[in-house]
Amino acid sequence: MLDYRNANLIVDSSAVKSGNVAWRSPSNIAIVKYWGKHGVQLPRNPSISFTLQQAHTTTYLNYAPKDANHHDVTLEFRFANQPNPAFQTKIQRYLESLTDIFPFLKQLHLTIESNNSFPHSAGIASSASAMSALALCLCEMEQQLFGTLQKESEFLQKASYLARLGSGSACRSVYPEMAVWGENSMVEGSSDLYAVPFANELHPVFQTFQDTILLVSKKEKSVSSRAGHGLMEGNIFAESRYQQARQNFLKLTDALKTGDVDTFGEIAELEALTLHALMMSSTPPFILLQPNTFVLIEKVRNYRAEARQPLYFTLDAGPNLHLLYPQNIKLEVSQFIASELLQYCEDKQKIDDYVGAGGTKL
Repeated sequence: MLDYRNANLIVDSSAVKSGNVAWRSPSNIAIVKYWGKHGVQLPRNPSISFTLQQAHTTTYLNYAPKDANHHDVTLEFRFANQPNPAFQTKIQRYLESLTDIFPFLKQLHLTIESNNSFPHSAGIASSASAMSALALCLCEMEQQLFGTLQKESEFLQKASYLARLGSGSACRSVYPEMAVWGENSMVEGSSDLYAVPFANELHPVFQTFQDTILLVSKKEKSVSSRAGHGLMEGNIFAESRYQQARQNFLKLTDALKTGDVDTFGEIAELEALTLHALMMSSTPPFILLQPNTFVLIEKVRNYRAEARQPLYFTLDAGPNLHLLYPQNIKLEVSQFIASELLQYCEDKQKIDDYVGAGGTKL
């Protein structure tokens, strides 16, 4: 079994100098959803997601030597140019959990600045972009200090592994275009421990797919994704759901390879609605969708039927609708969004996104 623990990653305190790293990493939108986990951030079923481009987190990490007698991880953290005690506590705990993998974290004082290009906690996977950006920074630190991650494939696999420990879906964000997380028979090398790239399997129509995110609400979610995952343990539909996800995964991977946009869209919408049905059937039940989410869904379905255009939707763990469609109908869809849909979004806001290039070193 893969084990990244390494007691040899210790810096020479007398020789180490201050340094800095910076990475930008995107959010991703799962088509087959991950909802329900076990062990240490391990998925109950395989998932597959588009990597986005415009919805991203930028993380700057500065490190400096510190007093050798101070044996704890020390950290200063800022989010959106402001101190954020809640986020700092989360990041502190995460870094402390990694000291078997990166013992040098105890030897250095860290200053982290993080910024999102989109509203936090509104149903765009902010934890995915944030934790993947931080994981990429940590691997970059290892490479700077020790030169041990020179191969890109090894660098990204370790970053994916580390990102998973912070947020399950984050492990998919390090790869361009599309990534698979969860062991399965369809994708060679797939694992529950990290994601693997799927870009080489994609039909060209999906390589330029568009994702317009309609911001129904920019408020923080009433129930976190972490809490929602926990409630799957008592959900009477859980086992049926995991079986459904595996079946959908098999169908979807075939559609992605052959360019079958309609089958892709049918599965995307089924998965989205199933995700929220699971929330509503949890104990206690909770609802993250807003009235305007349902209005938008109905309008998208009507447009697809009347215009005969392959415009589909999905949802993340929140109220905001992701509109998925091929690049060649972007103009028509943009006109439809402007005339019929934006009025149902908070402040008439949307994010025009598309399948992206994965993490970027700055």
